[in-house]
Amino acid sequence: MSITSPVSNTSAPTVKGPHGTQSEIDTQSLSPTLSRAELRKQIRLARRSLSTEQQAEASLAAGQRMLEKLSTLNAQHVALYLTHDGELATVPLIEALWQQGIHTYLPRLHPFNAGQLLFLHYHADSPMQPNQFGILEPKLDVRAVMPIERLDVVITPLVAFDIKGNRMGMGGGYYDRTLANWHNKGKPLPMGYAHDCQQVTALPCEHWDVPLPFIITPSREWRFD
Repeated sequence: MSITSPVSNTSAPTVKGPHGTQSEIDTQSLSPTLSRAELRKQIRLARRSLSTEQQAEASLAAGQRMLEKLSTLNAQHVALYLTHDGELATVPLIEALWQQGIHTYLPRLHPFNAGQLLFLHYHADSPMQPNQFGILEPKLDVRAVMPIERLDVVITPLVAFDIKGNRMGMGGGYYDRTLANWHNKGKPLPMGYAHDCQQVTALPCEHWDVPLPFIITPSREWRFD
């Protein structure tokens, strides 16, 4: 199974770096002493600077790698997210998973427990609505809720990651709380999904940050033991 759908994004001149498609912003040279807020700003700018063509190529390459990885894991219940703010396009990957008969799920903000996520079964006719951050999420339907421990894989969004597998999100801590106990239970397996330009040498970390065992980018699969 292959991914063929293009994606759209704002156009800007780009170059190809040694590790795959990169924006003109050299994220490898960012100082590790930058604040988390400044790192987020710079990396978000880098991925938004990718042209429409570069976004499409990156999403196809990363999507194919992710499909192959999920196949080796025999994952049947996979949580993803919908693309926002220059992230790798996920719709082509979701559609490819549907063609393989794999069940997909999307997160939504928990209506009662602040800072927590629920995962709901997602299909072509799922009713959607924007949340407080302007990101589309499934409308609440208790019949569609999937307990986190029954998911095989959670593909997480991220702003940046480093060479040790540390992940930086948007700062809300939603995925760190969701995945805090995955090691103890063995499920679900968290996997990052990012552009190559989102990789930095080192990230400032907090004790609650959950490192990722795998990260898929357009150019490679990162594995952290």
